[in-house]
Amino acid sequence: MPDLRAIIARNRAGEAIAIPSVCTAHPDALEASLTLAETLDQPIVIEATSNQVNQDGGYTGLKPANFIRFVKEIAARSHVTHERIRFGGDHLGPQAWRKLPADQAMEKAHRMVADYAAAGFTKLHLDCSEGCAGEPAQLPDEITATRSAVLAATALKHAPDPGRLLFVIGTEVPPPGGARTDDHGDIPPTTPDSAKATLAAHRDAFTAARVPLDLIGGLVVQPGVEFSPMEVHHLPLARDPGLRAALTDWPQTCLEAHSTDYQHAAAYPRLAELGFAFQKVGPALTFAWREALYALDTIRAQTGWATGPSLPDRMEAVMLADPAHWQAHIHGPDRRLQRHFGLADRIRYYWPAPQAQEAVQRLLTDLADKRLPDPLLSAHFRADEIASARASHYPLPRALALARVQTALRPYFFTGPRT
Repeated sequence: MPDLRAIIARNRAGEAIAIPSVCTAHPDALEASLTLAETLDQPIVIEATSNQVNQDGGYTGLKPANFIRFVKEIAARSHVTHERIRFGGDHLGPQAWRKLPADQAMEKAHRMVADYAAAGFTKLHLDCSEGCAGEPAQLPDEITATRSAVLAATALKHAPDPGRLLFVIGTEVPPPGGARTDDHGDIPPTTPDSAKATLAAHRDAFTAARVPLDLIGGLVVQPGVEFSPMEVHHLPLARDPGLRAALTDWPQTCLEAHSTDYQHAAAYPRLAELGFAFQKVGPALTFAWREALYALDTIRAQTGWATGPSLPDRMEAVMLADPAHWQAHIHGPDRRLQRHFGLADRIRYYWPAPQAQEAVQRLLTDLADKRLPDPLLSAHFRADEIASARASHYPLPRALALARVQTALRPYFFTGPRT
């Protein structure tokens, strides 16, 4: 059974150990992630974000209890041990309702946090950093901490076992519009002084709200990893921003890294060495799934087996018909390129659409009874992916897509927590 506090303790003792936090609601990406954890006998955190899952259904249509049921059903079908899974909530705060006045948005946030805690989410990232109607876009630590602390108190009131809650605080993630680079093209890390100030503000606020400080298990800071629409900013492996020093008076707390997608494999153990026991990943997994489907579509076209329009053309039509999920995030002359291949993977919002589901099913049906030529397979998939897919009980096309997702996630399992 994964004990997050034991992982934190081992990391704080100097061991290069971390646990991946998978943030996606895509059923195939979830299945691939869960089955990889099972195969490797490793623990895993599955997270939902506040705009993805909330009491109003979020953009997935799932409420917190429904999301946990959804993941457990996938785990059961895939013969994955439920005990290895922990559930987390990401960016829990008023963001989904920030167009409302602060008191109304926070009332919504309290209801959401109560539902997350009652449903069985135990790792809760509290994020009240964004301003609501009439407020600045980014709020100072004192307001952020005060709002986070009262949400933590709400979680304690509704959790079946309050002692199992683990709060993650801090919001040092890229600003809207993308990451900023320094003169060397790197992402500037959070400074130790800034991290200490965030911790101090939360110490005061949690104490005032009568929330035990030892429930603060994670601090989100920027280690220097990020991706822009078409470029990955890789972690400078030799650099140590000294952020572990900010945790000197917080022995129960580790660092959490967001946007670690697409990094070189060496980055993940290095992040663990730097104190990041929680490492978040999301878009890279659905990016990998899309990449595999597009590769299969190319094979279908090259063999003459297609019975209709290409999958990219179908997805382009779906995205153009409903631009809400990409229009504010994609700019410039290469918008089609970014819609399909951008690292933020805005296309992930469109796979649940009926037209997209039909297009994917048509692709898999066209390939279902065909023997995919080895030269074409090797042109698009790694040898280990092909071997894994051939050993799967699924038809080869779907198994290849699942294997590609596992390729993206596998570097996060660089070490295994002892139980």
